[in-house]
Amino acid sequence: MADPKGFMTTPRQEWPRRPVEERVRDWDEVYVPGALLPIISEQADRCMDCGVPFCHQACPLGNLIPEWNDLVSREDWRAASDRLHATNNFPEFTGRLCPAPCEAGCVLAINQPAVTIKNVECAIADRAWEEGFTPARPPERLSGKTVAVIGSGPTGLAAAQQLTRAGHTVAVYEKDDRIGGLMRYGIPEFKMEKRHLERRIGQMLAEGTKFRTSTAVGRDVPAAGLRDRYDAVVIATGATAWRELPVPGRELSGIYQAMEYLPLSNRVCEGDLEVSPLSAAGKHVVIVGGGDTGADCLGTAVREGAASVTQLDIYAQPGAERDEDSDPWPTYPKIYRLSAAHEEARELRTAPAADADARLFAASTLRFTGDERGNVRSLHLVEVDERRLPVPGTGRALPADLVLLALGFSGPDREDGLIEQLGLALGPRGTIARDDGFATNVPGVFAAGDAARGQSLIVWAIAEGRAVAAAVDRYLTGSSRLPAPISPTDRPMTV
Repeated sequence: MADPKGFMTTPRQEWPRRPVEERVRDWDEVYVPGALLPIISEQADRCMDCGVPFCHQACPLGNLIPEWNDLVSREDWRAASDRLHATNNFPEFTGRLCPAPCEAGCVLAINQPAVTIKNVECAIADRAWEEGFTPARPPERLSGKTVAVIGSGPTGLAAAQQLTRAGHTVAVYEKDDRIGGLMRYGIPEFKMEKRHLERRIGQMLAEGTKFRTSTAVGRDVPAAGLRDRYDAVVIATGATAWRELPVPGRELSGIYQAMEYLPLSNRVCEGDLEVSPLSAAGKHVVIVGGGDTGADCLGTAVREGAASVTQLDIYAQPGAERDEDSDPWPTYPKIYRLSAAHEEARELRTAPAADADARLFAASTLRFTGDERGNVRSLHLVEVDERRLPVPGTGRALPADLVLLALGFSGPDREDGLIEQLGLALGPRGTIARDDGFATNVPGVFAAGDAARGQSLIVWAIAEGRAVAAAVDRYLTGSSRLPAPISPTDRPMTV
């Protein structure tokens, strides 16, 4: 470590956000441009260089965190970039989108604020692009083997890049008109500007990866024909089958899934639309679901000029500190977190009746009611106890012209016919079944990411992509030197 006393003398300081009144008027990233680099070396100095760094275990990618913290503290950015990219294909994505389980596992976090690992990672990635430390790495020779990757989210892109660099000819099939999966149309621009995605796509094109957009395998291209055409197929379609809310009034107009709403606002940012047809402008918005997708809807609705926005979370409001009995270190704790979107809602008072910022905790939706034209006008809710049972006498109604359901995803979408055409076996949770080597029941077909694991974090998605690439490389050539950071059965640390 560069400063053995850094963790004792330097307080935690995070990348500052732009003022709320400024940032809600645009779709740019919420952070102050250029404000990270002046503070990041001292923040990296807070790393204790632990004998047993649990941040490694908390991150499925196995990021070499103490190593690149030390290099950043010494301002050796090239070496830091090399160590960071040794385990992570897309650190500029994870540095912006990951909830940082590595920080929960930081040894310093036992009794102090953790090292700002996520910010250090983002600073290295951005500096690497600025300084030209991330050139394309095309293979020296081709293997003569071909691989189709279905899906261009973080899993599909990581698998494709690893396999391309190993010398295989890789084509990525994406059903949307642009590459990126949920990073393209599910993640709002204010969380990650799409220029970061475009840079990586350009790098992959220069390395030799081929992209086939607007092509839904199973609908536009027969899945069996694709299997016959390529030596191996990787299914990385994600878990896009959204969960429903079967309550009275669900059929009313004005109630949409989050992933019907968010892509349209992203298309406005892409220049495809002038205004979203589901814009929240002037409407009373209620978001059902307390997770990250709900927060993305919240920040989007605020920027669109909603009259009010309230987010419902069925869980009780967590405390500000880790509960050592239920969430002991180094597990990822359930604590009260204030995202940029929640900070905006709190300062702008978008939901005056909410418990905190824009959220109503321990709230369950009972029904919707509408007007004579079939449009939703109210959401009726009730408070629930720790067993999610209604608390008598707590029912009330919220005005609602637009309701967004952000209840998570249950598994891969089956509408395109991919699963049925290939005859893929499914697990008990509705995800694609696979063995210890990521192989499905169909020879030469592998499954990775949320489609097989279930809904998870971006770091797990990238780790799955890297690991399935090693499995495919071994299948095609008999051995592999590609890293495999996780197995299909690995899970996050829990009590």
